Amino acid sequence: MIGKILAHYRILEKLGEGGMGVVYKAEDTKLKRTVALKFLPPELTKDSQAKARFVQEARAAAALDHPNICAVFEIGEAEGTTYIAMPYVRGQSLKEKIAAGPLSMEEALDIAGQVAEGLKEAHEKGIIHRDIKPANIMLTEKGQAKIMDFGLAKLTAVADVTKTMAVIGTIAYMSPEQARGEAVDYRTDIWSFGAMFYEMLTGQMPFGQKHDQALIYSILNDAPEPLSGLRKDIPRPVEQLVLKTLEKDKLRRYLNMAELLKDLKAAQVSGFSLPKAEKSIIVLPFENISPDPEQEYFCDGMTEEIIADLSHVHDLLVISRSSAMTFKGTKKTIPEIARAVNVRYVLEGSVRKAGNNLRITAQLIDATNDAHLWAEKYNGTLDDVFDIQEKASRSIVDALRIKLNPEENKKIVERPVSDVHAYECYLRAKKEFWSNSEGAFERALQEINRGINIIGENELFYAAKGSIYFQFIIYGIKEEEYFRKLKECVAEIFTLNSGSYHGYYLLGLINHKEGKIQESVGHLKRVLAKHPNNPESLFWLIFNYAQAGQISAARPLAEKLLDIDPLTPINHCMPGYLYEMEGKFEDGLEYKRKYLQLEPESAFARFCCAQPLLYSGHFAEGFRLIDLVFRDTPEIPWAWLGIFYKYALTGEKTKAKEINILEREETAKKDATYSQIVADCFSLLGEKELALDWLENAAKRGFINYPFLNEYDPFLANIRGEERFRTLMERVKYEWEHFEV
Repeated sequence: MIGKILAHYRILEKLGEGGMGVVYKAEDTKLKRTVALKFLPPELTKDSQAKARFVQEARAAAALDHPNICAVFEIGEAEGTTYIAMPYVRGQSLKEKIAAGPLSMEEALDIAGQVAEGLKEAHEKGIIHRDIKPANIMLTEKGQAKIMDFGLAKLTAVADVTKTMAVIGTIAYMSPEQARGEAVDYRTDIWSFGAMFYEMLTGQMPFGQKHDQALIYSILNDAPEPLSGLRKDIPRPVEQLVLKTLEKDKLRRYLNMAELLKDLKAAQVSGFSLPKAEKSIIVLPFENISPDPEQEYFCDGMTEEIIADLSHVHDLLVISRSSAMTFKGTKKTIPEIARAVNVRYVLEGSVRKAGNNLRITAQLIDATNDAHLWAEKYNGTLDDVFDIQEKASRSIVDALRIKLNPEENKKIVERPVSDVHAYECYLRAKKEFWSNSEGAFERALQEINRGINIIGENELFYAAKGSIYFQFIIYGIKEEEYFRKLKECVAEIFTLNSGSYHGYYLLGLINHKEGKIQESVGHLKRVLAKHPNNPESLFWLIFNYAQAGQISAARPLAEKLLDIDPLTPINHCMPGYLYEMEGKFEDGLEYKRKYLQLEPESAFARFCCAQPLLYSGHFAEGFRLIDLVFRDTPEIPWAWLGIFYKYALTGEKTKAKEINILEREETAKKDATYSQIVADCFSLLGEKELALDWLENAAKRGFINYPFLNEYDPFLANIRGEERFRTLMERVKYEWEHFEV
């Protein structure tokens, strides 16, 4: 080939060869420039799939215009051979650079940042590389990194011409899902980026250089050797970043390259970086080592009560029960768990309960160096369980050198239940409650009533009962009956303790449902003043602020909610909802999609993601999610509200009327969000008076986000010229401006 002219290119020398092509240095005789020409190898010329993939490479790369992605000049054919013309890059590949040894921290961060910027651009254009590795990164003489070889790129918007190939890519840098031959998305590039970054920092691959089958096994099952064990100058934020990219569960990796880039830019080359809150802890689920596996409820209860004790301490960030329980039975190491929830300290323990006898062990670990700060064994009987809980909580506080104020000290000493048999009923009820189904709520209620029969009137039991009633209300079960019973529970609680934060929490929920969101905010703030790490109160306070248009007050609370409860899927929805209420629908989508990724079968998650899609004009994707909700759970409010949206947006008035929204009026008019959605739909259908009726009801029920209603909601455009709308907005604006945060 050397010296040969193909089309208008003179072949000068061979540069390299890979599975998808042969690359030559060539002269463009027309434009008098040096280029790189990539050809299909001769043996693949007749392979239609290989050729289609080769052409796809050119189209993928040609769609990208970014300094860290190698450009494409031309795609053509000559003498029956297909080629791509690209710039000739003078320099060396990253593979060649790493062969000389690990890169300096400064250089590794610089190159990683450039590659991340290029991948961010590709992903935003719907293009997945699927073969990120050092050999595919060229470094120019001036140090600029360029991503090469989009021959394995998958255009997410088109059919995959490589679908018959079980596994595509280079094994050493493959993600677990790619190694299994599963469908991949942009997170496979995030994994490969992490494997490459690991090699840049250490000079070795994270999973060794074994033969193929052993390497695949290691990728699927083994953890890479810690970076800090291979190189002493690795800053902790850099190590955390790399490990997060190499999470085997893709849901635990970075959400996207933008999120990764943010951490990469924040990483400091020197110094030790602690989590956001240095005094931060996760209490892992206590292991049941009892002879009876049915004692699991007791172990979970011990975990939950210690979390509750510590959650009252203002100077300590405590991971919530919901997130902590995701690690039950985990095989993850202590440092891996701490990184997953961004805390410094981890408490783990075990419980052995045999009859009336108890043996409990607990140990507190500093995850930054795996040092045991404190360990203790407690032996006793069931009657000693409250003393053991207090001793454990106090030991943790002492080990972390936290000084308790009188109120915090009182909460740790407090004995909310005096009878251990009633307490066991309470723990069984809590276990059922967290199962989150109608049948489980019924069983939880039975256990609570059994406990009340033993102990009599009790604040904690009435609080648990009220929470169960509220769940029934959310599920739309006997709403009127359970709403009345919920109010009765609150009255009983305040009779027993006029300052009960349990009572104020439930009262906040009642006021929210009644549309009294100013009162609801006040009650929830009182709860958080005593119980700063309470995720449920944070969630409802954020929701109230969003509906009241107080986004600046809500945003730091949403960040804190994710700090203390990062593994509860719905919490990832809240920052997206805040963006949505500001009219920033595309920004909100990122978070809503994260929620949907974590709970792909959830009807609520599907609807939550569909709404900003519709607001931002992505109708096909939004309708697909709505159809799934309606198919799987047609009777829940989100199903018929979603399908009403669809028919309103497509102008199908006849089908919209078949939804019989007025027959569902009783349910819809009790909720501000439901009412706002119905107003949207009637506005889209041109039913202006009905739209205004429902919008007025939404405002009456607490939806007073003036900027959203008056400007951002695109579906209210049809009624904004109406006098009734202007009059309503005057009232809404006044309430919005005078809302107390």
